[in-house]
Amino acid sequence: MSVLAFLDGTLADPDTAHIRIDDFGLLRGDGVFETILVADGTARELRPHLDRMARSAAMLDLPEPDDEAWQRAAHLVIENWRGDAEFTLKFIYTRGVESDPTGTPTAFALGLEIPEHVVRARTEGVSAITLERGIDPDLADRAPWLLLGAKSLSYAVNMAAGREAARRGAGDVIFTATDGSVLEGPTSSVITARGRTLYTPPATIGILPGTTQAAVFRGAERAGWTTKIESLRLDDLRSADGVFFASSVRKLTRVHTLDGKTLPDSTRIHRELADAYEAVYT
Repeated sequence: MSVLAFLDGTLADPDTAHIRIDDFGLLRGDGVFETILVADGTARELRPHLDRMARSAAMLDLPEPDDEAWQRAAHLVIENWRGDAEFTLKFIYTRGVESDPTGTPTAFALGLEIPEHVVRARTEGVSAITLERGIDPDLADRAPWLLLGAKSLSYAVNMAAGREAARRGAGDVIFTATDGSVLEGPTSSVITARGRTLYTPPATIGILPGTTQAAVFRGAERAGWTTKIESLRLDDLRSADGVFFASSVRKLTRVHTLDGKTLPDSTRIHRELADAYEAVYT
């Protein structure tokens, strides 16, 4: 099951070719995207996702996204979805093709089914390894042309990290900076729990500001937790009461094993935080 909508308000057959082979998004990964969870007909955190896409587009010098058109495309996909109550909504926005004199970007919204292994990980958790990302926490300020913190289509390194994790018998990755501080996962934010306080690294170190992480923090605060955005070290992960990935489609996923070592059982914490996250939308 999939649904494809363009920003002009039209639906199209997702099994038919629509993108030119010389599109910059295909040839160079020159574009941005967002992945949104739709649950029971509602696109969760749609406003933060649109804001983050606009921020990423500005970092890539793309034309400012047409906010209203993207919202219409999102609603069009949702209205025509006939699959499960939860599905993935992707926004794709590329620079278009070089030969187009108008410089018109390529833009579309796509509804997709959620893979079973993603749903399973929500309850079973995942094992993870740490991999160095090759950047230091101050690099984003010094080198804005590296687009650290932009959600660009250039995800080859992120996907390579996932394959490396699989080769080592793990399910996911936590990236670290050159100084050993914690960054993020290839497709998620990292959250730790210590006592009744949640921690996540600041976006200023060159990572994506997490929309789901922010929602988890909102729910946790309502449930009596304290939340803090501050730098984390590897030792903070190993000694935490719980380590979690937060992403739109996976929601909140606990990490039960890190670099081959079993972490403290965070099942109870995960259940409480997952319930607090869901309560944000009820």
